[in-house]
Amino acid sequence: MDPLHQITERIRAAAAHRTPLRIRAGGSKDFYGQSLQGEVLDLTGLSGIISYEPSELVVTVRAGTPLSELEAVLAEKGQCLAFEPPHFALPGVGPSGATVGGMVAAGLSGPARASVGGVRDYVLGVKLLNGRAELLTFGGQVIKNVAGYDVSRLMVGALGTLGVLTEMSLKVLPLAPFEATLMAAGIAQQAALDLLQRWGGQPLPLNASCWVRDDSVSPARDTLFVRLRGASAAVAAACPRLLADLQAAGGDCARLDNAQAGPDWAACRDQTLPFFQPPAPDLGLWRLSLPPTAPALALPYAPLIEWHGGLRWLWAPLTAQAQLRQAATDAGGNAMLFRAPDADKTGATARFHPLTPVLAQIHQRLKAEFDPAGIFNRGRMYPDANSTRP
Repeated sequence: MDPLHQITERIRAAAAHRTPLRIRAGGSKDFYGQSLQGEVLDLTGLSGIISYEPSELVVTVRAGTPLSELEAVLAEKGQCLAFEPPHFALPGVGPSGATVGGMVAAGLSGPARASVGGVRDYVLGVKLLNGRAELLTFGGQVIKNVAGYDVSRLMVGALGTLGVLTEMSLKVLPLAPFEATLMAAGIAQQAALDLLQRWGGQPLPLNASCWVRDDSVSPARDTLFVRLRGASAAVAAACPRLLADLQAAGGDCARLDNAQAGPDWAACRDQTLPFFQPPAPDLGLWRLSLPPTAPALALPYAPLIEWHGGLRWLWAPLTAQAQLRQAATDAGGNAMLFRAPDADKTGATARFHPLTPVLAQIHQRLKAEFDPAGIFNRGRMYPDANSTRP
């Protein structure tokens, strides 16, 4: 039987009996979100690239397609997903579990996010099954295709709570012709943020950045990494300017070989850097999304900073939730518990930053429209009216 037909029938039966379903393919992001509820609805059978037009910079792919498979096909044509979606490693399996559908449903982007945009900026159209088992199509396969509400991008980051993505059309970009990574040790956090803000207002090919404190050495060392991408002439001209600024700020500077820097940026993307290893079993990994102009926060936890200051990771206990969320709110952003210290026992913990009453009402209305029986990924994001129905 056709996999799409099987999935449609499962949804129809689940809706009739109000049976919760947990949408899953590779499972690489099972840790993400609040709780995993319901019978598994396996999407691995929906795999494969439907169409790919390199000259049009568009690919259409089924939801269960391994992300690594799509990236390999794009690389053969000198193209890529510019927002660098994370793969995340599965224990004993490795990073191969990530799928394209999970990439869109989670809406997570890698180191280049601040410079090139996020997942939502590259979704042109989607097909999905709603809670009535109806196959709906939104958007299309061309870049200028939106009239009315851009529902396809609404699905990005919804964690499958609004429907089952079956296929999506994505914009792709050519690989950057040239790349260089600069490293500067001894740059304090606020000095690094000041430099990144200054550079952000200049015509520089600044693609990614990462500031981190290395506590494995004594004394602890603050280090800023910046990645430049673009035309070879632009990168070559920018490197001396940035190195001079870094040295003026007191940094011990070096230019890293791409063979060394490439795996390091991939490790940052997939959270396999030493920083992302839990320093203590009772700490959770918090994700603070802030305006890039936000200063260094007065918190007792050393962060790893990406996106030119816009994304800040830190390890802190669950008891620090109010402190972290207040600090993020005061800075104009939000804080979420990205990885819990014991995911099986934190289903009731509010992982995501609380919504305002108006936004909460919008979430509930969207959920009721797309999934009236409340069967899809109950409780994965926020409590909703349908999630408590029998």
